[in-house]
Amino acid sequence: MVRRLFSGLMALLKMCDGQAASRKEESAEDDGDRGIIFDLQELETATDFFSEKNRLGTGGFGLVYKGLMTNGEEIAVKKLSVNSRQGSREFTNEVKLLLRIQHKNLVSLLGCCFHGPEKMLVYEYLPNRSLDYFLFDKIKPGSLDWHHRWRIIIGVARGLLYLHEEAPIRIIHRDIKASNILLDNDLNPKISDFGLARLFPGDGTHTNTFKISGTYGYMAPEYALHGLLSVKSDVFSYGVLVLEIVSGRKNQNTHLGPEMADLLHYAWKMYQEGKILELVDQSLAGVYNRDEAATCFLIGLLCCQQITSNRPDMNTVHQMLSSDSFDLPKPGRPGLQGRRGGGSTSTGTGTGAGSRRFGLTGSEPNSFKNRRSSGQNGLVEEYSRNSISMSSFAEGR
Repeated sequence: MVRRLFSGLMALLKMCDGQAASRKEESAEDDGDRGIIFDLQELETATDFFSEKNRLGTGGFGLVYKGLMTNGEEIAVKKLSVNSRQGSREFTNEVKLLLRIQHKNLVSLLGCCFHGPEKMLVYEYLPNRSLDYFLFDKIKPGSLDWHHRWRIIIGVARGLLYLHEEAPIRIIHRDIKASNILLDNDLNPKISDFGLARLFPGDGTHTNTFKISGTYGYMAPEYALHGLLSVKSDVFSYGVLVLEIVSGRKNQNTHLGPEMADLLHYAWKMYQEGKILELVDQSLAGVYNRDEAATCFLIGLLCCQQITSNRPDMNTVHQMLSSDSFDLPKPGRPGLQGRRGGGSTSTGTGTGAGSRRFGLTGSEPNSFKNRRSSGQNGLVEEYSRNSISMSSFAEGR
């Protein structure tokens, strides 16, 4: 077994470009090392030569396989498609970002492998796969109860808050969706797949991108239609994800008929009619906290507002979820344009609220001061808003 510590970002990026690093550059005595360079042979052995039985799914640039190391450690290996030029860019991008960020709600990069044209990323293995299997495929009926859904919603919010405000570099993920939320043994969420992520330096509110990448159904309209990218693009995607988690259905489902096909559109309609809780996943069999579910639906709608500046930032979202007495504003009309397209990852070309309190009908006052169910004091304490940095930043970041 050959393992060599890689010393820092620059040496690794040279290798991503096909340049070999000397053993002196790969000194094992550098305390700043953040990962391991794996040997191709040990990864082939661990994955049974990347056999189909060990295939976990498809990532942003290639296939993902489960592996078992000789020391008993389980890993996930993301293998770059050799002939994919786009994949090579995504690979380098993911390495650069994951070496500089660490958070309990982000997937951990263990190392990588380079062998000729072969490039691979090695991650911690998360046995419960991704959130979409629980929500949409119902692989374990009843296992994703309300308590776990609530924790997942908060955990993803914490991960995005870190990326947008607390990481050494501000990052826009650009592809927040159920299949990119991995779950550990305890069903705690970890944001994965940073191949499309973008750095967002400086204090600007948005940037214009010529190339549009992401997943239809989750994309904010100003980004899908005009290429305007900001942290509020991630906020929009998060809002759609929250609606999916509470309702247990995909954001686009043509089998439900034209009125219900678009989850965001239908949630807005049900909210206006005062029937939003009718959207709660029926597999919960009525066992859920009504106030928390209503809060999640309303936060989902707030995050998906058409006017970008009216969407809350992730700091505010986290406060909404963490505080028993946060007065939620009334959501405005959601942004529905540019979201349809079959739900697959796409790449294209771009062109360039009030504070009134409300209840389940959208008009009655309700402060949700007692929305925590009994027995959840530990959860409230764990995710209190005092546990995170409350740094402020310019509107729209």
